[in-house]
Amino acid sequence: MVSAPKLTSLLSIIAVYSASAFTAPPANDRNLRISSSPTQLDIFGKAFANDDSLGKRENAGLKKGPNVNEVTVNGKPAKAVAGQKVSQVLAAAKVKMTYSCRKGNCGTCEFIMNGRVEKACGAVMPRGKCTISTY
Repeated sequence: MVSAPKLTSLLSIIAVYSASAFTAPPANDRNLRISSSPTQLDIFGKAFANDDSLGKRENAGLKKGPNVNEVTVNGKPAKAVAGQKVSQVLAAAKVKMTYSCRKGNCGTCEFIMNGRVEKACGAVMPRGKCTISTY
């Protein structure tokens, strides 16, 4: 059996060495290398740097901005983009529309667009001038 003083000295040695395993190495360690690269191995190098031969970077969006249509909703002018959902245009124009299924099955969201009956939950804005009237 191990005596108490030997056991305490053995436990203190184990505690010192196990604690040093979980601490950071000193800052002046020669083997410590800190890379400024986002990856440890720097395998990408400058692969993602801008290429000067491509010229000046242009706006990634639409060249002239969105094609805004002239829309009249219940006699009030509103803005809409071709292909935009009619439900979004009605909400932006602050026109209250009732929706039940939002799939085009029930017909509670019917309105008149350019003289034709449409359903707001599935219709999109056409190009050009548009007149919308709700019931």
